[in-house]
Amino acid sequence: MISIAKAQLIRPVSLLLPFKRFNSALAESRQAFLEPLEEHPGIWCLSLNRPRSKNAISTTLLKELTQSLDAAQFDKSIRVLILRSSTDGSFCAGADLIERRSMSQIQVAKFLADLRTALGRLETLPMPTIAAIDGPALGGGLELGLACDLRVAGHSVTKIGLPEVALGIIPGAGGTQRATRLLGVSRAKDLIFTARMLSATEAHEWGLVDYISSPESNGFERAVQLASQISKNAPLALRSAKQAISRSEDMALEPGLDFERVSYETLLSTYDRNEALVAFQEKRRPVFKGE
Repeated sequence: MISIAKAQLIRPVSLLLPFKRFNSALAESRQAFLEPLEEHPGIWCLSLNRPRSKNAISTTLLKELTQSLDAAQFDKSIRVLILRSSTDGSFCAGADLIERRSMSQIQVAKFLADLRTALGRLETLPMPTIAAIDGPALGGGLELGLACDLRVAGHSVTKIGLPEVALGIIPGAGGTQRATRLLGVSRAKDLIFTARMLSATEAHEWGLVDYISSPESNGFERAVQLASQISKNAPLALRSAKQAISRSEDMALEPGLDFERVSYETLLSTYDRNEALVAFQEKRRPVFKGE
């Protein structure tokens, strides 16, 4: 198991040149960056890094988050991506309301459009994604988590919710849509209408998060365990499975089955498929290359 403190010592990588290292000073200056977990090949983190504001989404954080997503989109070395906070005890407290007060209506509109675009990119990344929630996930912060494939919460987390109606607005970066698809209409209305805060245990009972950590652990450590279980499988198969599952919401059953069949057949001629068959015959674990 990897600890938060140890993970934080891993040096982040350049957004445009994935294997060029940042120095530590540059890493600390970024509000969002990609970094590999060197003890877990294929598992990378997209780390949010505004600890004093609980990673509230500023225009700078949003810009650097988008840059990170653009880099991850085309990096085939990333088998699983964990969205997390660079510091323990936090995840994302939503939009930066202090910055918001100084913004014009046009700037607010652009911010919301850019955030919607970023969450769309996160949702459609080709590799599996996991949100490691180790602190408040509120408003836009929870919307970030909802754009991931899976959500893992630390056992001690007490504030997970969409409180926008208490501030005179509604979730504006996909919360009304993604929460409804995940929870169903009634529960999404309950969550949003009441502006309630859920604990990790309650969020798990609702189906808002998929896993919670043990009391002696945290969300990031549990997310690494889950990512390790996923990343041992064939990368191309994982990407095809994600695409087929995601498309199922947009298609009727028969076209969906056709899409699944095409996705399946595309994998038959890959190196990884042949390697899996050989490994099965030789009674060993396959060594996948993503080819």
